[in-house]
Amino acid sequence: MVFNPFKKHDHDFPGVVMPLGSAPAHSHPNPSLHRKDSGPDEKTDARSDKAPSEENGVATSLSDNAHLTLESLRAEIETDLVASGHDSAYDRKAKVINRAIQDIGMGRYQWELFALCGCGWLADNLWLQGVALTLTQLSAEFGVSESRVRFTTCALFLGLCLGASFWGIASDVIGRRPAFNLTLLITSVFGLAAGGGPNWVGVSALYACLGLGVGGNLPVDGALFLEFLPFASGNLLTMLSVWWPIGQLISSLLAWAYIPTYSCASDLPSCNNVADGVQCCTKQDNMGWRYLVLTLGALTFAMFFCRFFLFHLYESPKYLLSRGRQAEAVHAVHGIAHKNKKQTWLTEEILNEIGGYPEEVEKQTLTFKEIIGRYLSKFSLDRIKPLFGTKKLGINTALLWFCWATIGMGYPLFNAFLPQYLKQSGGGAEQSTYTVYRNYAITSIVGVPGSILACFTVDIEYIGRKGTMIISTLITGVLLFCFTASTDPNIQLLCSSLEAFFQNIMYGVLYAYTPEVFPAPNRGTGTGIASCLNRIAGLCAPLVAIYSGSSNPNAPIYASGALMLASFVAMCLFPIETRGKQTL
Repeated sequence: MVFNPFKKHDHDFPGVVMPLGSAPAHSHPNPSLHRKDSGPDEKTDARSDKAPSEENGVATSLSDNAHLTLESLRAEIETDLVASGHDSAYDRKAKVINRAIQDIGMGRYQWELFALCGCGWLADNLWLQGVALTLTQLSAEFGVSESRVRFTTCALFLGLCLGASFWGIASDVIGRRPAFNLTLLITSVFGLAAGGGPNWVGVSALYACLGLGVGGNLPVDGALFLEFLPFASGNLLTMLSVWWPIGQLISSLLAWAYIPTYSCASDLPSCNNVADGVQCCTKQDNMGWRYLVLTLGALTFAMFFCRFFLFHLYESPKYLLSRGRQAEAVHAVHGIAHKNKKQTWLTEEILNEIGGYPEEVEKQTLTFKEIIGRYLSKFSLDRIKPLFGTKKLGINTALLWFCWATIGMGYPLFNAFLPQYLKQSGGGAEQSTYTVYRNYAITSIVGVPGSILACFTVDIEYIGRKGTMIISTLITGVLLFCFTASTDPNIQLLCSSLEAFFQNIMYGVLYAYTPEVFPAPNRGTGTGIASCLNRIAGLCAPLVAIYSGSSNPNAPIYASGALMLASFVAMCLFPIETRGKQTL
């Protein structure tokens, strides 16, 4: 009951089961028949490595009058097993459940889950930008230099890296539902605690702890959302990225409201560096950043509340199968059908007919060791090797991983310290606190439409995924150098706003293109390594900013621009375009 206060929703759905023969049949011919006739070089396309059941994301209908039979379902599962590389009772039954969810179709359950998984994307950037917005005030209150205070961001990224690694495995061991809820709960608890941090080291430590929670949102929420999708949809994954800039927008607007109003005067020294009786920046006079952090913590807790109390998340049927809880897995699928007001043909009897009866199969469950082994196997050489199976795919894989690493470092080098850069704009005179946070809020507002626009440009003929990424990444890199070319605050505001707009286009398309371009059986490995490289590079970014910025304040921005332009060159060399060919 701890993770499921509405347990009664897990069973008893009258009228939700229909006969197997009422379901439409789908064919699984030879994979080569699914490809378009585009010449002898077609087999070098990424699609040549796809599982035959995932062509265009949806199985192909035999005819309008064809119906599913136990024999055709068994043949379909056999074809899928050949592509997956695993063949056990668990794998067979998991494939059956995948097919059942596909037949239920998209409905209310998936759309509500989309909104709540979007909260995970929102929370990730909410705190990444929220921490960046507190750096100048942490420096003022605790007497930490503007260069050294950047270690605060390093602490957050350390938590993000550890959180992403831990929760990716933990969700396979303890289940998706507790991981889905605990990530935001941990984030909110430590976020609220950070608002009362006694000193700089304590605040940084609490930021690292909340990073352990929020770092798990992207791997857990992304995997969970895909498991409940009736078909793999790249557009929906792109739409999830729209929540990312909204997190930045919320943080920037709250910072603009709190920090200029409840902060010390910029000329006051820290109380840590002056003698008693001298006027200095006290905690009581510098509550703005604390109000911001407390509000972000409260918002994160509100998102946890919506997930836990206002929405009933059915545990992942795949996880339930791996623990030998077959009846619960079937009930979960029935619950989804009931929520969507649909029917399903899935029953325990059908699962047993395809995967074997429990008394006849030696082993139905996976041990914790096997679960962890399957997760880690995503990064084994056997799983990586197919990503370089052809010259075309291998080049694309290497270049794509390079882009994720360079962008992972380039993004925080500018965005994580943007309030500091805005404060120093205008030549010798520092900008007022109000101007800094107003300009940051404007930058965030202008950036939001970028992710939305990306959803449409990716399907434009002659532009597609590659063209959109190439154009947006080039403009992003150029604007970063333009930001340093002038000390006029208005010009810098214009450059940072346009940079945010095109940067969000770049990220939105990159999130969709990455899983699309990898072959289906090894897609988790390819995207997992890309995400890992992105986080590790992000962890290094504050160190680069600290040691390069001490000699030249613009050096981190130069490095960010150079990394973006390096990504642009790599994108120009991508040999694969996925528009109109493959949908995740």
